[in-house]
Amino acid sequence: MGLLNKLGIAIGAQTPRENRTSLPEPKNGNHRHNASPATGPHREPAMQETTRVSNGLKDFLWNLDGLGHGTLLDLGPAWQTTLSFFIERGFRVTSDDLLRSWANFVAEQETLLKTQPGVPQDYASRTPEALAKKFLSENMEYPPSSFDALLLWDVLDYLEPTLAKQAVATLTEMLRPGGVVFAMFHSKKPELFHRYRVMDTTTLQVLGSKPIVPAQKVYQNREIQEMFGRYRTMKSYVGRDQLRESLFIK
Repeated sequence: MGLLNKLGIAIGAQTPRENRTSLPEPKNGNHRHNASPATGPHREPAMQETTRVSNGLKDFLWNLDGLGHGTLLDLGPAWQTTLSFFIERGFRVTSDDLLRSWANFVAEQETLLKTQPGVPQDYASRTPEALAKKFLSENMEYPPSSFDALLLWDVLDYLEPTLAKQAVATLTEMLRPGGVVFAMFHSKKPELFHRYRVMDTTTLQVLGSKPIVPAQKVYQNREIQEMFGRYRTMKSYVGRDQLRESLFIK
């Protein structure tokens, strides 16, 4: 069993791919240099699609109303539907598939351990804290106050808890004062893995998908409040599908 598996980080084989998409191209150079324009809707095979009414999305958009040419970071895959929805409202959108990036990072670390068996191992560099710091420094390179809004989805439920906590701190720095975060949390460990895309102002499409990484933790309200302690406003919406939508305003 590899060291990362001992830490509770287990993934299947991943196919390398570009995880970031920015539409339109940024004019101020704030986004990743390897971002590539989206050319069509992101699709994964054999997806089961349902829809859900989203009060959290409705309030998220209400808080962004009147912002004008804002910037938004979507931490899921680059769905053309979601990109177009926000671009038509004047936003400059960056998609950065955080779970895919994390899965690739973990696979790379496992490969390094296997291909360098004779090298003395520095276990301090592979603690959850060290791995989280290394991952974020390599994959979340946006400058402070780069974005007005973040679509976090249910990403935190699938990140190793130490990484989830550090990721929130990093994302908070990237968000401008008054910026808004839309997130979701499972009330129990999810049986299926889903992706989400915005259909209209009150509707999300929920797409069943092949798991990228296993679910790591079910967060209680107190733990969520502690992670987002720097935000001045927090609001939750409890759904019947065991998903809690949350809105955070910095």
